[in-house]
Amino acid sequence: MMLIDFEPGDYVINPANKDWGKGQVQSIIGNKITVNFENYGKRVINIEHVKLEKIDNENK
Repeated sequence: MMLIDFEPGDYVINPANKDWGKGQVQSIIGNKITVNFENYGKRVINIEHVKLEKIDNENK
């Protein structure tokens, strides 16, 4: 089981797709995280296959 270090409200980026922009975590169910990205909309991401990076909320 993978440890998920995110919670709803956290801001993240997808380093493999930086052009998606900043995303805010909406929900976490199992290993799937729903993130609303500023340039790409809402995406459900399987955290086992995509590594997200948390960013400071100060950088909004």
